[in-house]
Amino acid sequence: MLTIFTTPKAFRGHIEVIQRNALKSWTLLHPDVEVIVFGDEEGAAEVCRELGLRHEPAVERSASSTKYVQLIFGRAQEMARHDVMVYANCDIVLTEDFLRGVARVAEMFGAQGAFEGENAEAQRKRRENKFLMVGRRWDTEITTPIDFSASDWAERTRALALQQNRQQSQDWIDYFVFPRGMYREIPALVIGRVGWDNWLVWKARSEGVAVVDASAAVVAIHQNHDYGYHPQGKQGVWEDAEAQRNYALAGGVRHIYSMDDATHRLTAKGIEANPGYRLAPARRALRRGRAAVWHALLRATRPVRHALGIKKTKPLEPQMNTDKHR
Repeated sequence: MLTIFTTPKAFRGHIEVIQRNALKSWTLLHPDVEVIVFGDEEGAAEVCRELGLRHEPAVERSASSTKYVQLIFGRAQEMARHDVMVYANCDIVLTEDFLRGVARVAEMFGAQGAFEGENAEAQRKRRENKFLMVGRRWDTEITTPIDFSASDWAERTRALALQQNRQQSQDWIDYFVFPRGMYREIPALVIGRVGWDNWLVWKARSEGVAVVDASAAVVAIHQNHDYGYHPQGKQGVWEDAEAQRNYALAGGVRHIYSMDDATHRLTAKGIEANPGYRLAPARRALRRGRAAVWHALLRATRPVRHALGIKKTKPLEPQMNTDKHR
């Protein structure tokens, strides 16, 4: 079975609503799912007690109070009752399609013992195998508590996400599924800034680990929110000193991988090889070139646009996930 671990923001206002929704949905995946919450944010202890979650309040932080990826991933793997680990952002609602997807991926890549009985030899073999499962999220407007007492809450919530039809791009990575023992060495990256999630994909690929994109089989429901947790909002998450440090520690653009780099895909038909992953570097270069041209055009036309009162409507940004948890 699974151990899901996460780190929240303070449980206040709308953020409290969506984090409670996410955490509760995880507990309903299966009676044996374990959930570990890292951090001493306001309300975390109370919510963990209420939902029966494990709480690890002591987390080493940077000078800006962001949490280190290495310490959370390392401690979670030490604490976990199960061998299949899941890191998920604390605003992601997961339903049974996620559990089915994990079971299929784990079975194919030798981790089926996490879901069924196994002898000592099978256990040894499983622990030698590695994989990483990731998937695109569906941005969804949810402003109220989900009624988990309704028998069809999962179907209704998935239907809402599909109806709003805002699946994020392959660069936005909000969950990671992997066997215990991966990610033993991680640079001093922090959660809450850009780049660390992309580095995790690169790290898996650099070690020859199978990376499975489950986007076609799993509806990971991201509950939209603002960026009030950073004094400069979304721009601060992208551009402050810690964001730049994350980017440098990750190794720069060479290590900013996405789901384009997945070696396999999980679909309704099963797990398939993804030969297109070899083209991922070229696609990234094309996006960077397109963004550079766009920004150059904006700079060149700024005086004219200013005189005419015309503003750019949507900037092209580097393709990295800004929806990070503190």
